[in-house]
Amino acid sequence: MQNGARIEYDYSVAKAFTFATILFGIIGMVVGVVLAFQLAFPELNHLAGEYGTFSRLRPLHTNGVAFGFTLSGIFATWYYVAQRVLKVSLKESPFLMTVAKLHFVLYFITILLAVVTLFMGYTTSKEYAELEWPLDILVVVWWVLWGVSIFGLIGIRRERTLYISIWYYIAAFIAIAMLYLFNNMEVPTYFASGGYGSWLHSVSMYSGTNDAIVQWWYGHNAVAFVFTVPIIAMIYYFLPKESGQNVYSYKLSILAFWGLLFVYLWAGGHHLIYSTVPDWMQTMGSVMSVVLILPSWGSAINMLLTMKGEWKQLQTNTLIKFMILASTFYMLSTIEGPIQSIKSVNAIAHFTDWIPGHVHDGVLGWVVFMIMAALFHMAPRMYGREIYSKSLMDTQFWLQTTGIVLYFTSMWIAGITQGMMWRAYDEYGSLVYSFIDTVTVLQPYYTIRAVGGLLYLIGFFMFSYNMYKTATAGRILDKEPLNASPVAA
Repeated sequence: MQNGARIEYDYSVAKAFTFATILFGIIGMVVGVVLAFQLAFPELNHLAGEYGTFSRLRPLHTNGVAFGFTLSGIFATWYYVAQRVLKVSLKESPFLMTVAKLHFVLYFITILLAVVTLFMGYTTSKEYAELEWPLDILVVVWWVLWGVSIFGLIGIRRERTLYISIWYYIAAFIAIAMLYLFNNMEVPTYFASGGYGSWLHSVSMYSGTNDAIVQWWYGHNAVAFVFTVPIIAMIYYFLPKESGQNVYSYKLSILAFWGLLFVYLWAGGHHLIYSTVPDWMQTMGSVMSVVLILPSWGSAINMLLTMKGEWKQLQTNTLIKFMILASTFYMLSTIEGPIQSIKSVNAIAHFTDWIPGHVHDGVLGWVVFMIMAALFHMAPRMYGREIYSKSLMDTQFWLQTTGIVLYFTSMWIAGITQGMMWRAYDEYGSLVYSFIDTVTVLQPYYTIRAVGGLLYLIGFFMFSYNMYKTATAGRILDKEPLNASPVAA
């Protein structure tokens, strides 16, 4: 490419991951809604035999949404954002283009194999790390390929300064590489036992309390470096681009970055409060979780202040609405988590439905909203077409917002009700309620949660349809939009 000539970015891999994001989003969320209705109406567990039970479907939902939908969204935005902020096209390097395509193919195969093996009941039974050892090896291979892509593009960049979004993508890559390797250390039992059992089965190299410590060091930081750090990378790029505003404070973005990276890695102990883990470790997990409010809110406030003086854009630009509400849910979620990690609160909250309520107001309100907004922003620039329908986008926004509110409010009430009933004693020191009493009283809240999830799912189908129509039938654009994405009525 000659000096001064326009760079022709290559979006082929970004488009492939966009497709994967939508596909795995639909699968993961459909399964999630089925699970929600199974909890409200237990007889639904038996409609599809052993393959339709809650226990068989639940890891499909968590893996489908966390590692199918969210990782696809992260990779789609990486292959779009990186080229633009580094001022280099993927097709300038045949090697990096091959690496990127291989990354997608191996990733897609892994997720499909994950669906098959989890359906068949092959699982390590470790939260967010259910995949058995052959798939773990595949994950390591394509994760390394993503690393080659990251540092390869950085190596051939024209833009000397690394924008803050790139920092967050690098952090996600390095941290998950470390976490995944250590937590998934396992012994394939077939080979270690001289041929007994299934060749797919394995046993963790850690045992007892040590296994729990490593698992929740990984589990909580999977939330940090899949659901938080790369999503912040997205909003630091897409919100300024869509609004035409500069990031409010670049210094604050750097400060929040290092604060988040240092503190998050120490917070996993709050999952093990009142367990066999040493008390000092539980206390440290609680303290670090509370400290985590500072860098988390630093990022969120920076995002909101980026819109300073331009709040009127919320009236006209639905994408800005998605991103601002995402930031708001990020703030809500990152104060709710630290509150739950305080020992006295955790005594009520632990094992209750308040915990999935907290997870879902963060994932549905922050992660999914931000990924959908990012893909909406990318679509006109990748396909050279106007977004198909603004009215569909607006309807989706309000439908999904209503769904989230129904979801987390019902789960907050259900969780606190559970926690209080479990610890209610009479004057003789006996428990007032049996376990089944607490289950029965929650049925209406489970129904509300299922309805909220269904509304959200309908909104996601609207998003998928809007994206499909944009790519195939949107009005062709004469030139690439500078800021606000063009949308048909």
